[in-house]
Amino acid sequence: MSISKAHKLGIACFFSALVPAFYGSFLAALPLFLFVGVCMIAPFLPRLGFFLPVISHGKSRYKAVSLTFDDGPDPFSTEPLLALLDRHGVKATFFVVGKKVASHPHLIEKILEKGHSLGNHTYRHDNFCMLKSSRYLYSEISAVQEMLALFHVKALAFRPPVGITNPKLQGVLGKLGMVTVNFSYRGLDMGNRRLKGLSRRVLKHLQRGHIIALHDVMPKGDGALQFWLHEIDKILQGIKGRGFKVLPLSELIEQPVMIRTGDKEKT
Repeated sequence: MSISKAHKLGIACFFSALVPAFYGSFLAALPLFLFVGVCMIAPFLPRLGFFLPVISHGKSRYKAVSLTFDDGPDPFSTEPLLALLDRHGVKATFFVVGKKVASHPHLIEKILEKGHSLGNHTYRHDNFCMLKSSRYLYSEISAVQEMLALFHVKALAFRPPVGITNPKLQGVLGKLGMVTVNFSYRGLDMGNRRLKGLSRRVLKHLQRGHIIALHDVMPKGDGALQFWLHEIDKILQGIKGRGFKVLPLSELIEQPVMIRTGDKEKT
Protein backbone atom coordinates (compact mmCIF):
# COMPACT_ATOMS: atom_id res chain seq x y z
CA MET A 1 0.00 0.00 0.00
CA SER A 2 1.47 3.37 -0.99
CA ILE A 3 2.02 6.13 1.55
CA SER A 4 -0.80 8.65 1.35
CA LYS A 5 -0.46 12.41 1.31
CA ALA A 6 -1.95 12.38 4.81
CA HIS A 7 0.86 10.13 6.08
CA LYS A 8 3.51 12.25 4.40
CA LEU A 9 2.12 15.50 5.83
CA GLY A 10 1.71 13.92 9.26
CA ILE A 11 5.35 12.80 9.32
CA ALA A 12 6.54 16.21 8.09
CA CYS A 13 4.49 18.04 10.72
CA PHE A 14 5.70 15.72 13.47
CA PHE A 15 9.36 16.33 12.71
CA SER A 16 8.72 20.05 12.21
CA ALA A 17 7.38 20.16 15.76
CA LEU A 18 10.38 18.38 17.33
CA VAL A 19 12.87 21.26 17.33
CA PRO A 20 10.62 23.93 18.89
CA ALA A 21 9.31 21.28 21.30
CA PHE A 22 12.89 20.57 22.43
CA TYR A 23 13.26 24.23 23.36
CA GLY A 24 9.83 24.31 24.98
CA SER A 25 8.45 26.75 22.44
CA PHE A 26 4.72 27.09 21.84
CA LEU A 27 5.57 27.03 18.11
CA ALA A 28 5.73 23.24 18.37
CA ALA A 29 1.95 23.18 18.29
CA LEU A 30 1.67 25.00 14.97
CA PRO A 31 2.62 22.07 12.66
CA LEU A 32 0.21 19.82 14.56
CA PHE A 33 -2.60 22.35 14.25
CA LEU A 34 -1.79 22.58 10.53
CA PHE A 35 -2.09 18.81 10.16
CA VAL A 36 -5.41 18.67 12.01
CA GLY A 37 -6.77 21.57 9.98
CA VAL A 38 -5.83 19.98 6.66
CA CYS A 39 -7.36 16.65 7.78
CA MET A 40 -10.64 18.45 8.47
CA ILE A 41 -10.71 20.23 5.11
CA ALA A 42 -9.29 17.50 2.85
CA PRO A 43 -12.36 15.19 2.79
CA PHE A 44 -14.34 17.93 1.05
CA LEU A 45 -11.81 18.33 -1.79
CA PRO A 46 -12.78 15.40 -4.05
CA ARG A 47 -9.80 15.73 -6.39
CA LEU A 48 -7.11 16.01 -3.73
CA GLY A 49 -6.64 12.34 -2.88
CA PHE A 50 -5.33 13.22 0.58
CA PHE A 51 -6.19 9.99 2.37
CA LEU A 52 -5.89 7.57 -0.55
CA PRO A 53 -5.21 7.58 -4.30
CA VAL A 54 -8.11 9.14 -6.19
CA ILE A 55 -8.62 9.12 -9.94
CA SER A 56 -10.21 12.44 -10.83
CA HIS A 57 -8.75 13.12 -14.26
CA GLY A 58 -8.10 11.16 -17.42
CA LYS A 59 -5.04 11.24 -19.64
CA SER A 60 -4.68 14.77 -20.95
CA ARG A 61 -2.97 13.62 -24.15
CA TYR A 62 -6.46 12.80 -25.39
CA LYS A 63 -8.57 15.71 -26.58
CA ALA A 64 -11.46 13.96 -24.93
CA VAL A 65 -13.64 13.80 -21.84
CA SER A 66 -15.83 11.18 -20.18
CA LEU A 67 -19.37 11.51 -18.90
CA THR A 68 -20.48 9.92 -15.63
CA PHE A 69 -23.96 9.89 -14.13
CA ASP A 70 -24.54 9.43 -10.40
CA ASP A 71 -27.46 8.41 -8.18
CA GLY A 72 -29.46 6.22 -10.59
CA PRO A 73 -30.99 4.21 -11.98
CA ASP A 74 -34.21 6.19 -12.12
CA PRO A 75 -37.54 4.92 -13.52
CA PHE A 76 -38.20 8.24 -15.28
CA SER A 77 -34.83 9.62 -16.35
CA THR A 78 -32.65 6.61 -17.16
CA GLU A 79 -34.34 5.32 -20.32
CA PRO A 80 -34.67 8.70 -22.08
CA LEU A 81 -31.07 9.45 -21.11
CA LEU A 82 -29.94 6.14 -22.61
CA ALA A 83 -31.82 6.96 -25.81
CA LEU A 84 -30.12 10.37 -26.00
CA LEU A 85 -26.65 8.92 -25.42
CA ASP A 86 -27.38 6.28 -28.05
CA ARG A 87 -28.27 8.93 -30.63
CA HIS A 88 -24.91 10.59 -30.03
CA GLY A 89 -23.01 7.30 -30.00
CA VAL A 90 -21.70 8.04 -26.50
CA LYS A 91 -20.82 5.50 -23.81
CA ALA A 92 -21.03 6.72 -20.22
CA THR A 93 -20.41 5.29 -16.76
CA PHE A 94 -23.31 5.10 -14.33
CA PHE A 95 -22.39 5.18 -10.64
CA VAL A 96 -25.45 3.45 -9.26
CA VAL A 97 -27.08 3.40 -5.83
CA GLY A 98 -27.77 -0.09 -4.50
CA LYS A 99 -31.32 0.42 -3.27
CA LYS A 100 -32.29 1.81 -6.68
CA VAL A 101 -30.67 -1.17 -8.38
CA ALA A 102 -32.86 -3.40 -6.21
CA SER A 103 -35.99 -1.45 -7.19
CA HIS A 104 -35.24 -1.17 -10.92
CA PRO A 105 -33.14 -4.15 -12.05
CA HIS A 106 -34.47 -3.89 -15.62
CA LEU A 107 -32.75 -0.50 -15.94
CA ILE A 108 -29.39 -2.04 -15.04
CA GLU A 109 -29.97 -4.56 -17.80
CA LYS A 110 -30.73 -1.74 -20.25
CA ILE A 111 -27.62 0.22 -19.22
CA LEU A 112 -25.46 -2.84 -19.85
CA GLU A 113 -27.31 -3.73 -23.05
CA LYS A 114 -26.45 -0.29 -24.46
CA GLY A 115 -22.76 -0.83 -23.74
CA HIS A 116 -22.33 1.52 -20.79
CA SER A 117 -20.31 0.80 -17.66
CA LEU A 118 -21.39 0.61 -14.04
CA GLY A 119 -19.69 1.99 -10.95
CA ASN A 120 -20.51 1.66 -7.26
CA HIS A 121 -22.04 4.65 -5.43
CA THR A 122 -22.95 2.91 -2.13
CA TYR A 123 -26.18 1.22 -1.22
CA ARG A 124 -28.06 4.08 0.46
CA HIS A 125 -26.18 7.17 -0.74
CA ASP A 126 -25.66 8.21 2.86
CA ASN A 127 -23.93 11.60 2.66
CA PHE A 128 -22.51 11.02 6.14
CA CYS A 129 -21.16 7.52 5.52
CA MET A 130 -17.55 8.73 5.71
CA LEU A 131 -18.14 9.72 9.34
CA LYS A 132 -19.07 6.15 10.22
CA SER A 133 -17.16 2.94 10.88
CA SER A 134 -15.13 0.85 8.45
CA ARG A 135 -17.65 -1.92 8.97
CA TYR A 136 -20.49 0.35 7.86
CA LEU A 137 -18.50 1.52 4.83
CA TYR A 138 -17.72 -2.05 3.84
CA SER A 139 -21.39 -3.06 4.11
CA GLU A 140 -22.51 -0.07 2.01
CA ILE A 141 -20.06 -0.80 -0.78
CA SER A 142 -20.09 -4.61 -0.71
CA ALA A 143 -23.91 -4.70 -0.81
CA VAL A 144 -23.82 -3.00 -4.21
CA GLN A 145 -21.12 -5.39 -5.40
CA GLU A 146 -23.29 -8.34 -4.45
CA MET A 147 -26.25 -6.89 -6.32
CA LEU A 148 -24.24 -6.18 -9.46
CA ALA A 149 -22.91 -9.74 -9.36
CA LEU A 150 -26.48 -10.83 -10.20
CA PHE A 151 -25.95 -9.10 -13.55
CA HIS A 152 -22.55 -10.83 -13.98
CA VAL A 153 -20.75 -7.57 -13.33
CA LYS A 154 -18.07 -6.49 -10.89
CA ALA A 155 -17.60 -2.76 -10.49
CA LEU A 156 -13.95 -1.76 -10.04
CA ALA A 157 -14.68 1.96 -9.66
CA PHE A 158 -16.18 3.44 -6.52
CA ARG A 159 -17.43 7.00 -6.22
CA PRO A 160 -18.23 8.12 -2.67
CA PRO A 161 -21.35 10.23 -2.07
CA VAL A 162 -20.54 13.89 -2.72
CA GLY A 163 -16.97 12.78 -3.50
CA ILE A 164 -16.01 12.78 0.19
CA THR A 165 -13.27 10.39 1.33
CA ASN A 166 -11.74 9.40 4.68
CA PRO A 167 -8.72 7.47 6.04
CA LYS A 168 -10.72 4.22 6.34
CA LEU A 169 -11.76 4.04 2.71
CA GLN A 170 -8.48 2.76 1.28
CA GLY A 171 -8.53 -0.37 3.45
CA VAL A 172 -12.16 -1.09 2.61
CA LEU A 173 -11.63 -0.70 -1.13
CA GLY A 174 -8.46 -2.76 -0.94
CA LYS A 175 -10.46 -5.71 0.38
CA LEU A 176 -12.92 -5.34 -2.49
CA GLY A 177 -10.35 -4.78 -5.23
CA MET A 178 -11.66 -1.32 -6.11
CA VAL A 179 -10.36 2.20 -6.69
CA THR A 180 -11.87 5.62 -6.02
CA VAL A 181 -12.96 7.52 -9.13
CA ASN A 182 -14.18 11.03 -8.49
CA PHE A 183 -14.39 13.80 -11.09
CA SER A 184 -12.59 16.75 -12.64
CA TYR A 185 -15.71 18.83 -12.91
CA ARG A 186 -19.26 18.44 -11.72
CA GLY A 187 -22.13 20.30 -13.29
CA LEU A 188 -23.16 21.89 -9.97
CA ASP A 189 -26.67 20.69 -10.74
CA MET A 190 -27.47 19.79 -7.09
CA GLY A 191 -28.76 16.38 -8.09
CA ASN A 192 -30.78 17.83 -11.01
CA ARG A 193 -32.35 20.49 -8.83
CA ARG A 194 -30.35 23.28 -10.53
CA LEU A 195 -30.62 22.78 -14.26
CA LYS A 196 -30.59 26.35 -15.54
CA GLY A 197 -27.25 27.02 -17.21
CA LEU A 198 -26.06 23.41 -16.80
CA SER A 199 -24.68 23.06 -20.33
CA ARG A 200 -23.07 26.50 -20.19
CA ARG A 201 -21.27 25.66 -16.94
CA VAL A 202 -19.97 22.32 -18.22
CA LEU A 203 -18.82 23.64 -21.58
CA LYS A 204 -17.20 26.72 -20.02
CA HIS A 205 -14.89 24.50 -17.96
CA LEU A 206 -14.25 21.87 -20.64
CA GLN A 207 -10.66 20.59 -20.61
CA ARG A 208 -8.69 17.62 -21.90
CA GLY A 209 -9.10 14.55 -19.75
CA HIS A 210 -12.03 15.85 -17.74
CA ILE A 211 -14.23 13.34 -15.96
CA ILE A 212 -17.58 15.13 -15.87
CA ALA A 213 -20.06 14.27 -13.12
CA LEU A 214 -23.78 14.65 -13.82
CA HIS A 215 -26.86 12.97 -12.35
CA ASP A 216 -29.33 10.35 -13.51
CA VAL A 217 -32.23 11.60 -11.41
CA MET A 218 -35.71 12.74 -12.42
CA PRO A 219 -35.82 16.54 -12.07
CA LYS A 220 -38.90 18.00 -10.45
CA GLY A 221 -41.33 20.34 -12.13
CA ASP A 222 -43.45 20.51 -15.26
CA GLY A 223 -41.31 20.11 -18.34
CA ALA A 224 -38.18 19.61 -16.24
CA LEU A 225 -37.33 16.24 -17.74
CA GLN A 226 -37.31 17.60 -21.29
CA PHE A 227 -35.37 20.66 -20.18
CA TRP A 228 -32.74 18.41 -18.56
CA LEU A 229 -32.49 16.22 -21.65
CA HIS A 230 -32.11 19.34 -23.77
CA GLU A 231 -29.24 20.51 -21.53
CA ILE A 232 -27.51 17.13 -21.80
CA ASP A 233 -27.98 17.25 -25.57
CA LYS A 234 -26.40 20.72 -25.65
CA ILE A 235 -23.45 19.39 -23.62
CA LEU A 236 -22.93 16.55 -26.07
CA GLN A 237 -23.21 18.83 -29.08
CA GLY A 238 -20.94 21.42 -27.48
CA ILE A 239 -18.25 18.87 -26.66
CA LYS A 240 -18.16 17.67 -30.24
CA GLY A 241 -18.42 21.22 -31.59
CA ARG A 242 -15.23 22.11 -29.72
CA GLY A 243 -13.39 19.22 -31.34
CA PHE A 244 -13.45 16.95 -28.30
CA LYS A 245 -14.39 13.29 -28.20
CA VAL A 246 -16.46 11.60 -25.51
CA LEU A 247 -14.56 8.47 -24.55
CA PRO A 248 -15.68 5.65 -22.25
CA LEU A 249 -14.22 6.24 -18.80
CA SER A 250 -12.02 3.14 -19.01
CA GLU A 251 -10.34 4.49 -22.15
CA LEU A 252 -9.82 7.97 -20.73
CA ILE A 253 -8.17 6.73 -17.52
CA GLU A 254 -6.58 3.73 -19.25
CA GLN A 255 -7.78 1.16 -16.76
CA PRO A 256 -10.97 -0.88 -16.46
CA VAL A 257 -13.87 0.40 -14.38
CA MET A 258 -15.96 -2.78 -14.62
CA ILE A 259 -15.54 -6.50 -15.27
CA ARG A 260 -18.18 -8.68 -16.87
CA THR A 261 -17.69 -11.73 -14.67
CA GLY A 262 -19.23 -14.18 -17.08
CA ASP A 263 -16.44 -13.87 -19.62
CA LYS A 264 -13.92 -11.76 -17.65
CA GLU A 265 -14.27 -8.97 -20.20
CA LYS A 266 -13.07 -5.64 -18.79
CA THR A 267 -14.69 -2.36 -19.76
